[in-house]
Amino acid sequence: MSNTETHPAELRCGALEDGVPGAGVEVLTARDVPLGGPRAMTVRRTLPQRARTLIGAWCFADHYGPDDVAESGGMDVAPHPHTGLQTVSWLFSGEIEHRDSLGSHAFVRPGELNLMTGGFGISHSEVSTPGTTILHGVQLWVALPGEHRDADRDFQHHVPSPVPLDGGEVRVFLGSLAGDTSPVRTFTPLLGAEVSLAPGGTVTLDVDAGFEHGVLVDSGDVRVEGTAVRPAELGYVAPGCTTLTLTNEAIDPARLVLLGGPPFQEEIVMWWNFIGRSHDEIVRAREDWMKGSRFGEVHGYDGAPLPAPELPNAPLKPRGRVRRPA
Repeated sequence: MSNTETHPAELRCGALEDGVPGAGVEVLTARDVPLGGPRAMTVRRTLPQRARTLIGAWCFADHYGPDDVAESGGMDVAPHPHTGLQTVSWLFSGEIEHRDSLGSHAFVRPGELNLMTGGFGISHSEVSTPGTTILHGVQLWVALPGEHRDADRDFQHHVPSPVPLDGGEVRVFLGSLAGDTSPVRTFTPLLGAEVSLAPGGTVTLDVDAGFEHGVLVDSGDVRVEGTAVRPAELGYVAPGCTTLTLTNEAIDPARLVLLGGPPFQEEIVMWWNFIGRSHDEIVRAREDWMKGSRFGEVHGYDGAPLPAPELPNAPLKPRGRVRRPA
């Protein structure tokens, strides 16, 4: 998915932020971002924001739907570029057609992972299919570490099997959880999973104490380690926990996406759809996109590529990650 904001914030983020073990659950609220014109669908963005910009290498989280496509117009994101990241597409309902400059032509369907590696530069388009009536899911980005930020373009597809739990179910699309491991390659240790909770159900998961975790609630009356996290909110848990307890207090099933990874030890600059390490790196990526080099072509999309927004007049400046008090 593209960041279609016409004035995207410049973010420099990384190793300055500390999570404090045992400090409880930090609840992050989302902001609404429209994808396109007046009839466009709206996404709820919880990462990045001023309070927190990374959870492990997870650097971007959009949550959308359930949207009636007849009213919202669905998703129609023209070809756009990415550098220095991987995109993770995960749906709860609907279907999205993916095309990229690697030549991949695939469909994002509920419970199926599509992961694209941008590396030095890739472009892609995303369009909800004509048969989609309700569109609902998440779009996530992963920052690539410095030594791999120019990695080869790649596209991977994986269908995880559901793992039954006492009180719920989990589908592990990245990393390892509840005895299941995804075969999909990542460049830093990561966890990505959909967790379903039965009405009144409680699940306690064994997690890596070296990871920080984020719980993005899709539906239900959910408590994370006893703290209420409402739908569209993201609960942050600092490293140091060996278990994570999730409770659904509602009479209907609940659903959430669990993200995790060790704290990212590098500073990165995020602007529009680019991740780099400096202002100049972002400038070069934008120039290459606008002159039609480096990112390849997306074939099969009916329309023009997205133009890049104008860069701010001043150099992209750091926005330090929040250091939590001891």
